[in-house]
Amino acid sequence: MAQSTWRYRFRDAREKPDHRCLVGAAEPGAAGMTLDFRGKNVWVTGAGKGIGYTTALAFVAAGAKVTGFDLAFPLADYPFACETLDVADAAAVADVCQRLLTNSARLDVLVNAAGILRMGATDELSPDDWQQTFAVNVGGAFNFFQQTMAQFRAQKGGAIVTVASDAAHTPRLGMSAYGASKAALKSLALTVGLELASSGVRANLVSPGSTDTDMQRTLWKSDDAEQQRIRGFAGQFKLGIPLGKIAQPQDVANTILFLASDLASHITLQDIVIDGGSTLGA
Repeated sequence: MAQSTWRYRFRDAREKPDHRCLVGAAEPGAAGMTLDFRGKNVWVTGAGKGIGYTTALAFVAAGAKVTGFDLAFPLADYPFACETLDVADAAAVADVCQRLLTNSARLDVLVNAAGILRMGATDELSPDDWQQTFAVNVGGAFNFFQQTMAQFRAQKGGAIVTVASDAAHTPRLGMSAYGASKAALKSLALTVGLELASSGVRANLVSPGSTDTDMQRTLWKSDDAEQQRIRGFAGQFKLGIPLGKIAQPQDVANTILFLASDLASHITLQDIVIDGGSTLGA
């Protein structure tokens, strides 16, 4: 990416995402780190809400042309192109990707953020929940990798950022399907990164811990659940959060934009854990 005076201002992560003010809005001449994605083509899966949505907004704010993919887009409007798609459907992913790539000279950034959570102890989890978790969390990324790797090789450049989880690093009670799928996703993403490195393509991961999203809130069953999570659960062998706060989606989006930018031009095959220290570097 060419250097310019276009500035992407990292907003306070406590600010709620709202495309009307464009999270992390790019501001000509503003002080801060230079992240210029003008003219860049960016794809984000899981962009209907949560981390994927906030990440898509951040790329829009930095000047990118963004296409989001998700099963549903529940908000009234989105400031980026939306493709309603089941990422676990290989044939559907192939059709959409081929159509979009036919009409675009490049794909500069791919963000794999689509994911689902199915809770349950290993011996109580249904086979359907296990298989669906892997189909979306691992299969979705696999489907997009298969349809985009040739494009990345041909253009000899680009960046991929895949959203895993701190559950890929530390076991969690009731999360055998989710944790195993994210660990498999990490291995897949690193392998793809190794396969594409000789073509100048960088592939990294982010592994968020507890983040204030709809998915996280399904786990909170009491009014003080957030504070309980920060303190930790000794009975679940689950440490608290040393920084004393739950992550916001913008915390994750900021890291994704950095990894996708030229500021990270010599960083590949890395997994950045964004958990406030909860896994103690595990």
